[in-house]
Amino acid sequence: MSIFSHSIAALLSTLMIASASYAQVNHAQVQVDDPWVRATVPQQTSTGAFMLLTAQVDRKLVSAASPVAEHVELHKMTMENDIMKMRQIPELILVAGKPVALKPGGYHIMLIGLKKQIKAIDIVPMTLTFEDNDGHRTHMQIQATARSLQGGHSHNHQ
Repeated sequence: MSIFSHSIAALLSTLMIASASYAQVNHAQVQVDDPWVRATVPQQTSTGAFMLLTAQVDRKLVSAASPVAEHVELHKMTMENDIMKMRQIPELILVAGKPVALKPGGYHIMLIGLKKQIKAIDIVPMTLTFEDNDGHRTHMQIQATARSLQGGHSHNHQ
């Protein structure tokens, strides 16, 4: 192998290590605590996912995906004229250092078109996509534990 080939190989190795480090740094810039999904009953077609997100630098949660659902959307629930309304939102702003709770009755992630019933203690894999102020996107894999229906309402889009 020529000196030129060794130099190219060394450069490529350095770039691969640098890009892997960059991805890890970006992933570390959003902390995800207590991710969970509401368990479902047979024939239920959707459910919510909840967690606490804390960004180290300003970011946006722009999408989520899961192999257990046909569609995954970001949602917000609000009270309007004594009626609880749920709407899809295009993104969720995360301000550096300020935790944002995704919880029943507020911001949450909807798993729509479930491919199977989600039972308590099932593990639901999800991919969260974040975007920084420059438009660069990073993906984070998380595992959300399903919790029982006790103590709250469920969403059911039919």
